[in-house]
Amino acid sequence: MTGYTRIERTLDQIRKLEIDTNIQPNNPNSCLVKLGNTHVLCSAVIEDKVPGFLRNSGKGWLTAEYGMLPSSTNERVDREAARGKQSGRTQEIQRLIGRSLRCAVNLDVLGEKTIKIDCDVISADGGTRTASIIGGYVSLARAVNAYKKKYNISNQIIVNQIGAISIGVVKGTVCIDLDYPEDSSAEVDCNVVMSSDGQFIEFQSTGEEAKFTKQTILDFIDLVEKSMPEIHKIQDLAISIA
Repeated sequence: MTGYTRIERTLDQIRKLEIDTNIQPNNPNSCLVKLGNTHVLCSAVIEDKVPGFLRNSGKGWLTAEYGMLPSSTNERVDREAARGKQSGRTQEIQRLIGRSLRCAVNLDVLGEKTIKIDCDVISADGGTRTASIIGGYVSLARAVNAYKKKYNISNQIIVNQIGAISIGVVKGTVCIDLDYPEDSSAEVDCNVVMSSDGQFIEFQSTGEEAKFTKQTILDFIDLVEKSMPEIHKIQDLAISIA
């Protein structure tokens, strides 16, 4: 059963995805991800230290920070630093970004270094966490490539390419890459993180207002698998830009 039709794109079509690089003059690994009207500034740095639990282990670490700028939504959102603590939503999203991107890196080869990924939402129109993962991977890959070149490292540090996209059920209809009006009215909401070899890293699916069937999950998988090569191709292009 279908009861929803998009005007500007088909149900299986993601929004226009653009990734602009070298956005911050002080960080050549920075990029601006534009997924429709969702815009996220991402960057990566590699620091010569690790958390205490990894000292003298020979292993590296990757962590992520995520935040929404005050005018990223229709109504101003306060900076969380001004409130003195992060919301549960922010903590959950940055953990998701960190978990996802750790799957991209061989932390044993990295050595006792920490890669820090920063994702700041400039404009939010649904899918900010998936856009953050898309751009976070680009910044990560650019930072690692520059690091390997600087120190003449031949060992492979990046071992998986990571992409992400949202999908859901709106008015009984499965559609991919939900914008904010779709996301806020969806009966089922799902965020999927995948590697370029076709394996899943995260599959977060929630019945917001309804239960959903096994067939719905299979429909989700089908649309995500069809969309992911396009996302990886755009990521590759952004990584290759000098």
